[in-house]
Amino acid sequence: MNDSAIAIMDAAERRMRTGGFNGFSFREIAADVGVKSSSVHYHFPTKEALAAAVIRRYTEDVAELIERGFETETDPVRVWTRAFRGTTFSENRICPCAVLGAASRDLPPEVATEVKAFFKMCLDKLVERGLSGDGASELLSIITGAMVVANALDDLSHYDRATRELMREREALNAKRRKQKPSAKSRRA
Repeated sequence: MNDSAIAIMDAAERRMRTGGFNGFSFREIAADVGVKSSSVHYHFPTKEALAAAVIRRYTEDVAELIERGFETETDPVRVWTRAFRGTTFSENRICPCAVLGAASRDLPPEVATEVKAFFKMCLDKLVERGLSGDGASELLSIITGAMVVANALDDLSHYDRATRELMREREALNAKRRKQKPSAKSRRA
């Protein structure tokens, strides 16, 4: 993918984060990037193709971010809570899939499919890391909802408030597990 296509996708992602699928036009994207509208059409023949490409790229980026999180942390709740916190406290402040997911029934099928794939990737990765299906759904709902509430209220502290008890419960569970594991000395005896 060339620099122009990447810049077009970046501009579309910024606009989708704030206005959803209907929050941008090819003319606005062209102005944001400093190209002609025909250049946007050259790389992405339709608005649906552009939005789907943006979400597909975002899904891949989040999957990579999560894997990097597991390089230093083993607890999936902590990794995912931190990752979504990073998005909430970033310049962009909200996941484009959270914005589009709320309106997924009204999205063109091509875009709705990619949004669904994002959330499925999240749930699958959480289950792969040891959460039950129910636990994965609960965690994803809490962190996504916390992001939406923090943005709606324009008060990012709501993300931390919403996830604080979740993190406390996780710490208590991990401490309990550590106590229940026999030490190396007691296993040898």
